[in-house]
Amino acid sequence: MSKLLSSFRDILGNLKIVTVLFVFLYSFSSASVWKKYAWHPSSQVNFGKEFADQNKEETPKGAIVFLGEEGNLGAGYDGQIFYYYSRMLSGFSLDWPKGFETSFRAPRIGYPLLTSPFGWFGTYGTIFGMYILNLGILYLSYLGVRDLLPDSQKYLSAFYLLSPFALGSYILLVSDTVMMGLVVGAYWAFFRQRYLLFSILAGISILTKEQAFFFLFPLGLETLYKKEFRNSVWVASSLILPTAWSLYLRTQFPEWSPGSLGNFFDPFGGLFGYYGELKQVLASGEWNLILLIKKFSRFPLVLLLLYGTYLVFKGDWKKGLAFRLGFGILLLTVYVGGYVLYWATYENVSRMFTLSVPLLLLWEKEDETLPSSPYWVLGGLILVSFLIKLAFVSKPLRHIIW
Repeated sequence: MSKLLSSFRDILGNLKIVTVLFVFLYSFSSASVWKKYAWHPSSQVNFGKEFADQNKEETPKGAIVFLGEEGNLGAGYDGQIFYYYSRMLSGFSLDWPKGFETSFRAPRIGYPLLTSPFGWFGTYGTIFGMYILNLGILYLSYLGVRDLLPDSQKYLSAFYLLSPFALGSYILLVSDTVMMGLVVGAYWAFFRQRYLLFSILAGISILTKEQAFFFLFPLGLETLYKKEFRNSVWVASSLILPTAWSLYLRTQFPEWSPGSLGNFFDPFGGLFGYYGELKQVLASGEWNLILLIKKFSRFPLVLLLLYGTYLVFKGDWKKGLAFRLGFGILLLTVYVGGYVLYWATYENVSRMFTLSVPLLLLWEKEDETLPSSPYWVLGGLILVSFLIKLAFVSKPLRHIIW
């Protein structure tokens, strides 16, 4: 058994092998989506007809546009928001896309801003830019994680690159993977004492998605605790870009307030709602394999949440305290996530775990006594089940070619 584990670690520690696995995994995943929609790359952007109708000039010709199912208007998914936001920036304009929800969309300029130069090559330039940005930043940050880990733990960096949560974000071309890559890159720069690079990357990561705070806030507290006040100033400098952008938004949208994000949370409401959903399905007796797979696809995430909570109270409390705190805060947000906006769908709730992977990796780097193996095993099972769902369970949605 020990020889088998040693061989497994050698495989995961091999940069070339892991890179090939990464290319295969992401190519297979994209192909599983594209084949359902005439092999068109726009299918991952998830354009919805309602939004496309409001922004006809910027909707790519020939794109896959979803019509929605019974009971909704075909509003698509969040990837299209970042697409239209980026198109606006590509034209050096702040003429906000129609239908744009400003209270929590407008602050997240990081991903669209980084994508916007690709938009100079047209609407499809923006689409391929979203792919390139997701894949490029993820791989570069993987190299950063690998560089940070000692030789005995470099195999763990494979869990970062092959994370089911980063893959799930990529499939939807949303911001979670980009945010994770930026904040991990920022930490690498901080660790290597490249503070100006840290400040820029950290600031953009916050502008990409607010979850970056789960990484940066504990890091700032740690520098204060250690009385490394110069480092504390550099961590605080990551707030310059987000603060400047927030002040600008207040001039454009006087009603805007960060407090609006509180509407997304309902302590234990999401978990209880999911429990009620499972209970209703089991009590009905009308079971079929596809229905059960769909309903129970979120159950491994419940197990991951529970084991993650167990981890928060294990290990050496004198080591990796910043990562323990960040990991705990992240899990707390999963507990308080509401049902409709989070726990009702696998895609929404799984993305909440994205940052848990690098936090746990770097925590384990500092505390080797941490019993993290079950977390990685559960992550592997979630990855396999996600691929099965993607390739064999998910059916094409109603759509048109624009």
